[in-house]
Amino acid sequence: MAEPFQTNETDSVLASSIRRYEARFAKDPTSLAFAPLADLYRKAGRYQEAIALCREGLKHYPRYETARLILAKALLANGDLDGAEAEFKAMVALAPDNVQAHQALADIYRSSGNLEKALYHLEQVVALDRGNKEAQALLEAFKPSPAGEGDGPLRRLLEDNTFITMTFGSICLQQGCADEAITVFARILRKDPLHAEARQRLDEALRVKAQRRR
Repeated sequence: MAEPFQTNETDSVLASSIRRYEARFAKDPTSLAFAPLADLYRKAGRYQEAIALCREGLKHYPRYETARLILAKALLANGDLDGAEAEFKAMVALAPDNVQAHQALADIYRSSGNLEKALYHLEQVVALDRGNKEAQALLEAFKPSPAGEGDGPLRRLLEDNTFITMTFGSICLQQGCADEAITVFARILRKDPLHAEARQRLDEALRVKAQRRR
């Protein structure tokens, strides 16, 4: 019975914080208070309000990195992948060493099947954060297999779009052909970025390959 109470208590604290920051922001709409208020809106699931508040605030403070991060997260939570991508790219342009932005871009590109761009941003994450073991493992999974491993009949078969299907990708994965499965699911996602099952199977294939390389 404790869990519902904790949830209600959390909601109450969040609502109280929102009211407090709304009052602070109302006193000075041009202050930096817009960012924490927008983040509270985001945490409360009020994504449209968070997005609108960040966009307005960034007109006055275009280099405010924290506000841009909140905006990108709100866009992502609201299902606007293109908008989130644009904001994370703007963050990288302002601060090339922003690990969070590189990680977010890697996740966005991976989920849409754009493995080349995902690989680039994962490389940046690992270079900037040597202790990020998860990013290191994923980076290894993205890298091509050693020479000679990817030149067989199955790889040549994938040049025919007829075989770029969920069924064939699943068969490849079941047979332990992680590279080929990654190719299939990534190409499906390039055509249909909202294909949830393809995204799930791509992540599974990447995990299989990462475990194999340990």
